[in-house]
Amino acid sequence: MSRRLSHFWRDRRGVSAIEFALVLPLLMLFYFGMAELTEAMIAQRRLSHLTASTGDMVAREQVLTNAIRDQVFVAGQVMMSPFPTSTLRMCIVSIASDAQGKDKVAWSETSNAPVGCPKANDTVDIPPAVLPAGQSVIMSKASYEYDSVFKLVLPDTVTFRRTFYLRPRLSDQVARVTG
Repeated sequence: MSRRLSHFWRDRRGVSAIEFALVLPLLMLFYFGMAELTEAMIAQRRLSHLTASTGDMVAREQVLTNAIRDQVFVAGQVMMSPFPTSTLRMCIVSIASDAQGKDKVAWSETSNAPVGCPKANDTVDIPPAVLPAGQSVIMSKASYEYDSVFKLVLPDTVTFRRTFYLRPRLSDQVARVTG
């Protein structure tokens, strides 16, 4: 019996399989965790790009019409693909500052009702470094609720928010015309 036990103790044929079985759950956690974090980072980067691009598209116009607004919001949704866009919220706002530095919303356009988007005639507080007195700026805001596929590392929904300020390119202020 002792000879069999010592032979069993020295036998190393199954050691690799047992070590692999012990390490596999940790490796799987790392693999799927990195996949989740990478997807979340991609969604966050796309949202940043989308916010800057939609604001830039509007800042390049002299007049914002309904058709241009719709095209900008559709372009924003396309930029977010392949992620689902049901939780994508976008907002484009024109803010003008008077000679005394009082900032007031000239017009506001939204897609999917974003939280914290100021409405027309609201008074807002924009830092003078961003909006000097007597000038205007286009504010582009967007938020996206990212829901992980695996829910291993990110079990809850994460909300990403971005805001960009851009000066109008072709005029002092982008006018809003309905129609």
